[in-house]
Amino acid sequence: MNDPLSAAFWIPIGLATACGAVIGLERQLRGKPSGMRTSILICLGTSVFVTLGRSVTDPASADPTRVLGQIITGVGFLGAGVIFTRDDVVTGVTTAAVIWVTTAIGAAIGLGLHRQAVALTGTVVLLLVGLDLLERGFIALRRGQHDDAAVTATANERARTDAG
Repeated sequence: MNDPLSAAFWIPIGLATACGAVIGLERQLRGKPSGMRTSILICLGTSVFVTLGRSVTDPASADPTRVLGQIITGVGFLGAGVIFTRDDVVTGVTTAAVIWVTTAIGAAIGLGLHRQAVALTGTVVLLLVGLDLLERGFIALRRGQHDDAAVTATANERARTDAG
């Protein structure tokens, strides 16, 4: 790693913190379990581990893919810990996916792909916000139903509830 007094040390740290904060803020504003602190720490930690993996050995023989493989395995367990099933309803899958993609952003930063990390962060937030707006507009998307008969039955049930 670089000298802690240099910009080369702080730029990736600041970028990982900012990317994690942007994603975490979106999740926190929606009351999701993985908010700003978690997202920042995931992005920052991944960035640091990948950077360390690149710098521990001789740069010519460094293999960051080994570090990435271990990170992906560890994050898989972290993501699995937020997925729950209650009354045949699965929750937390999006939170797990956000943890996973935040890890990817941290890895990009650790590999020096700063512009790509910023672009990916923007894409993730746009997807989360945009798809939420889309789901609010369509009953079938909100409930995850893709069967036309189920959508019609749900609409009829809602109409009866509103009329009664």
